[in-house]
Amino acid sequence: MLGADGLNLALMIADSGLIDSAVNDLMARSQVAALTEKRGVRSAVKSHLLKWRGSVKKRMTRVCETERFQKELALYQKVIHWDEATFFERINDVVKQLEWHSAFYMQARRLLEKNKSVHNPMFPRFFCDLWYKSLADAIKQAEISELEASKEKFLADLYQRMETMQNMDTVTEQGDEAAMGRLWDMASAKLTKTDLKVMHNHAEFLKKNKGLQDIAEQLGRMANEQDDPELNKAQAEDVEMVEQLSDEATDDIVGIHESDDLNKLLPNETMFLAYPELEVVFYKHLADKRLMNFKTQGKSRTLKKVRTRKPDNNEVELEKGPFIVCIDASGSMSGFPEQCAKAMAYALMQIALAEDRECYVILFSTTHITYELTKQDGLREAADFLSYSFHGGTDLEPVLQQSVSLMRSDTYKNADMVVISDFIAPEQSDEMKQKVNRLKECKNRFHAINLSKYGNPALMSMFDHCWSYHPNLVGRLLKKW
Repeated sequence: MLGADGLNLALMIADSGLIDSAVNDLMARSQVAALTEKRGVRSAVKSHLLKWRGSVKKRMTRVCETERFQKELALYQKVIHWDEATFFERINDVVKQLEWHSAFYMQARRLLEKNKSVHNPMFPRFFCDLWYKSLADAIKQAEISELEASKEKFLADLYQRMETMQNMDTVTEQGDEAAMGRLWDMASAKLTKTDLKVMHNHAEFLKKNKGLQDIAEQLGRMANEQDDPELNKAQAEDVEMVEQLSDEATDDIVGIHESDDLNKLLPNETMFLAYPELEVVFYKHLADKRLMNFKTQGKSRTLKKVRTRKPDNNEVELEKGPFIVCIDASGSMSGFPEQCAKAMAYALMQIALAEDRECYVILFSTTHITYELTKQDGLREAADFLSYSFHGGTDLEPVLQQSVSLMRSDTYKNADMVVISDFIAPEQSDEMKQKVNRLKECKNRFHAINLSKYGNPALMSMFDHCWSYHPNLVGRLLKKW
């Protein structure tokens, strides 16, 4: 070939240490260094940096996929496989094709002018080497520009998350590493002062009404109380004796083969050692593993760990499903019940963050609105939900139907559905009750939190657990079943 292969040029440049230098520069920033010292956030920040490292490498290597570089690389790959005669015959046409898109065009023209009257056999290789260097420099510069742009964008996102985390310090409970890690993933949303004030007010309301927090904690523990082997991911390891055929075991002689094992040497091979002039042949056969040996085979018995299907009852690890929080947003819930419902949803969101679960909120009245509080922009969703004003009437059936449809999928296995309402509504149909019972058999749980002393007992009887939390001081926390 007349020159170096340029097919993997972009990948070689991306792997040259540019990205690692950028990552080290980011880690050396004083704000980032201080952030990584915080427990709970450290692993999330490092994981965030690693994800960025992988994504920016992909973007850098895609620089070559632009039309400009694709044309020039294809032309270069074609030229380097020519012989010298073809090169001198076609090089002028090649240079013309470089005119509008290659940084090498002017240099190529000067090189041709200097060598147009002399067909130096070294010129084609020299030309291709300079072309390769020009291509490498152009691609490197384009990749550096892509890296710098991505780095600036990443820094802006990083500072935004740091600002959000700092603002959330006054809202969330401190010390929960798992919750802080997931909160970092959600911190890309820019929260206004109004958003933060709303969250802070509901967090303070939750602290003052300890009974609501106790209910939320009990709901968070419900999944661990399930004793179902199908939901148990921790499987036991057992040790058992395994017999395997092995050539190392000497139970039976099954033939002859070439090897270097002196313990299994055929007697006639030692005849080479009887004559000094043939001794070197013996050692050559030994080095080449060509001495005739008895071939043996037998069963070796070894202890081997075998992973069994039997659940390990000593270490139960249940995969907890999401929270589906259905909140009655009717006009009769306004006031203290509305505050309780929002604070309860906020408490369940915090538990979901700590336990790596999802948390969905469905507001229902005459229509229903869905919020996903634990997705990437979950803080924005939470702020919107907490700012929503309750109004309208109560229509429980559509939201139950939607939740039942969701809980039939594998994603919602072992889920907790929580309905927060005053339950001033008619009893559900037998068909709906049957659907709920079938889901209970699949280890989904249905909970009710009644915020009125006038709730319909027949309606609440379809739930596994029911709590009553009333506005009056006497009936603030009464667990019925």
